[in-house]
Amino acid sequence: MTLKFNAKAHRYWLDGKPIPGVTTLIGKGLPKPALPRWAAKCVAEFVADNPEQVQNLLSLGRGPAVEALKAIPWQARDEAAVRGTAVHAIAEEVIHGREVDVPDHLTPYVEGYVRFLDSFAVEPILTERQVASRSLWYAGTFDVICRINGVTWLLDLKTSRGVYGETALQTAAYAGAEFYVAEDGTETPLPEIERIGVVHVTEAGTQFRPFRDKDAAWKCWRHVAWVASQVPSIEAQLEDAVEAASTEGAAA
Repeated sequence: MTLKFNAKAHRYWLDGKPIPGVTTLIGKGLPKPALPRWAAKCVAEFVADNPEQVQNLLSLGRGPAVEALKAIPWQARDEAAVRGTAVHAIAEEVIHGREVDVPDHLTPYVEGYVRFLDSFAVEPILTERQVASRSLWYAGTFDVICRINGVTWLLDLKTSRGVYGETALQTAAYAGAEFYVAEDGTETPLPEIERIGVVHVTEAGTQFRPFRDKDAAWKCWRHVAWVASQVPSIEAQLEDAVEAASTEGAAA
C-alpha cells in the first residue's frame, strides 16, 4: 500500500514521503477568527461557573493558575474529539446495518443518525476510506460515500456545536482525490461524486446540510491549499527579515 496513515501521530505518508492532510492544509491556509473567541469563551465560562475551583487554582499561585486556565479550551476540544471519534465509529457500523452496543450518553446522537438514514433511504457505497492526490499532494479520510435518491454523495459527519464553511472545502477535497485505498490495499479511483454535504449529528438530533456548489468549493479548496503550501516559505522570509533587521540595528 503506497498511502499509509499513522493514527497516533495523525500523519499521512505517500510513496514513502510525508504528505499533508486536508484538515492540516485548511488549518494553515484559512484564517479562523472564531477560534480565539471560542477559547476566551471557554475560559470565561469556566471561571463564571466554577468559583470554588478557581479559588483553589489561585491558591496554588499565579503561574500554576494561569497554566491551568490556559489548558481549559484544549481540554474541551479533546473531550469533544473523543465523543466525535466514538460517534463516527458507531455510525460506520450502523450505516452498514450491523448491530452495535451504544453507550447511554451517545444514544441521542445515534438515534438521530438512524432517523436520518431511514428518512433519506441512504444506501452506503464506501465509508471511512483514505484518499490522496499525487498531482496536488494531499491526503485525507472521508466519512461516507452513499447514494440518496439515485444521486452519489460524499458526506462528512460533524458532531461539533456548529457547522462551518470550511467543511465544504474538506468534502470537495476528498471528492476530488485521485484514488482511495481499497480493502486489499490497492489504489482505486473514487466513484463519480455528484454532490457533497455534511451530516450534523448532535444530541438534539441530526441535520442533513447539502452544499450548493461542489465546483465552487473545489476552486476555493485549491486556493486555500496553495496558500497553505506557501506558509513555510513566508515564515522563512519573515525570519530572515527579522534577523537582518536585528543585525542592522546592532551595527548601528
